[in-house]
Amino acid sequence: MRLTSDFWVSALVKRIFSDGGFAAVRRRGAGGAGAVFIIRRTRLGELELYAPAPQTSYDEAKPSDRQFQLVLATTDEDEVETRLGREMRFDPDVWVVEIETAADLSGYLELISP
Repeated sequence: MRLTSDFWVSALVKRIFSDGGFAAVRRRGAGGAGAVFIIRRTRLGELELYAPAPQTSYDEAKPSDRQFQLVLATTDEDEVETRLGREMRFDPDVWVVEIETAADLSGYLELISP
């Protein structure tokens, strides 16, 4: 059984804060099953946008785990907002969480290569 998006995002935000980072929910989506997008802002002003991984990348042994892939790395905020705008037009139930942490994201997210 998969955790609801609401519960998963809440746990992520708490973990980031407990490790000394910052996290904010920029957009609340559907509580049950909304897709979650993560914006990571580095201390150098770079932005990384992580999107849910395609269904074909999920491991049969762990089908309910949330997996993410890096879809955009830039210093241009408008580029990130444009990409998110396209995603929201396609699926208005998405969540957007912005985080700032010096820690490796693999401690918080299951990342896959594109």
